[in-house]
Amino acid sequence: MVKLQGKPIVITGASSGIGAATALACARAGMPVVVGARRKERLEDLCRTIERAGGSARAMELDVRDAAACRAMVDLCVREFGSIYGVYANAGYGEEVGAIEMTDAAVRDMFEVNFFGSLNIIRPAVEAMGPVAGEGGRGWRGHVLICSSCLAQLPIPYYSVYSATKAAQHHLGRAMKLELEGARIAVTTIHPVGTKTEFFTTVERRSVANGKQSKLLSHSPELFMQTPEFVARKTVRALRRPHSELWPGLMGNFTRFGMSVLTMWPGLGDMVLRGMVKRRVNHWNNGGSGGNGGRGVGGAGKA
Repeated sequence: MVKLQGKPIVITGASSGIGAATALACARAGMPVVVGARRKERLEDLCRTIERAGGSARAMELDVRDAAACRAMVDLCVREFGSIYGVYANAGYGEEVGAIEMTDAAVRDMFEVNFFGSLNIIRPAVEAMGPVAGEGGRGWRGHVLICSSCLAQLPIPYYSVYSATKAAQHHLGRAMKLELEGARIAVTTIHPVGTKTEFFTTVERRSVANGKQSKLLSHSPELFMQTPEFVARKTVRALRRPHSELWPGLMGNFTRFGMSVLTMWPGLGDMVLRGMVKRRVNHWNNGGSGGNGGRGVGGAGKA
């Protein structure tokens, strides 16, 4: 088991949701934390909360599309805390729109944030952890975490591009695990299911800005909902005991099993997804709310 006390971690998309909750959980575990996002005021509030509880935290305004800014964030961690142990690529967003309707610019921007934004923070972090070849030895000296989604396993209609970015993150992480394990750097992809975050609030805002309504945002059953704090606790457990994938809790693993079954039988998967879309559209057309109280499906933090 890895002792986290004194091991610094960098977290993107930390102004709310899973990112903010994970920063608090890591700080409680004794990890110095550097948090980044576009909303610096929220980051500063988060740092004050951590420091009042006896932890150490630094904040940096950050757009993960800016590779130089991501490198500066890693440099800040090393300068302030002497090293870097963990990096959590958590920033991301989604939009409810069909793949054919989505403009090239919108597709590229989502990949720039969700996928390339992950690479932008992971690359300098791994470099700062030390050489990635010829290390050997025992014990982990670094840990890369990537906030993917349950939709990396099975995409849903009208979230095709978002699902593709999450699958790309997942494949990146799974391959990197083997690429970096010789250097004693662990890699974990994290797959939230229904999470009570700002993810779908952002989806709704972007849809309205594009002259559309988010018809799939009907309330998810409470059985499938997880709080950011729950996901954060499971993430800290994965930092202590590294493994390839984290599907948080019993419901996360149940979702993983169910999606695996639907992947094995595509026709069955199509039938289930077709029925889900029909039910949610009917709910919306019959007067259901367009929003879902900020609940997201595997949503990461804001960029």
